[in-house]
Amino acid sequence: MSILGTIFTWWNGATIGTRLFSARNGEQVGHDAQGNVYFRGLKPYPKGHPFAGREQRWVIYNGANDASRVPPEWHGWLHGSFVGVPESNLPPARVWEVDYTPNATGTSDAYLPAGALARGGHRAPATGDYEPWSPDQA
Repeated sequence: MSILGTIFTWWNGATIGTRLFSARNGEQVGHDAQGNVYFRGLKPYPKGHPFAGREQRWVIYNGANDASRVPPEWHGWLHGSFVGVPESNLPPARVWEVDYTPNATGTSDAYLPAGALARGGHRAPATGDYEPWSPDQA
């Protein structure tokens, strides 16, 4: 990304201001497998804030700002579900757990069931096993 893009566009990743704020007002506590970096504030939220007294926590994304890229364990930490960082609270991975896949909504990889408008909007005809409810029959 160009230097101007880094300075002015927040949708392509963290701006220079966000990175400076994080370096100055936060402490890096960890990172995930995708390269996202997590921070905690050096001071709690100020008096009068809805979360007064709670620790400030945030993420700097590695790439596009997409909240679906935050793994569940870090999502829980960001929202204050537990005090310690996820590495200290997670059970070992299960054999059936799959790796993260990004949210494909709005892309060419999005799931489109039969009958979706993007697939032509045609569904298979009803099989005849459907009987609509009628108040007169009740």
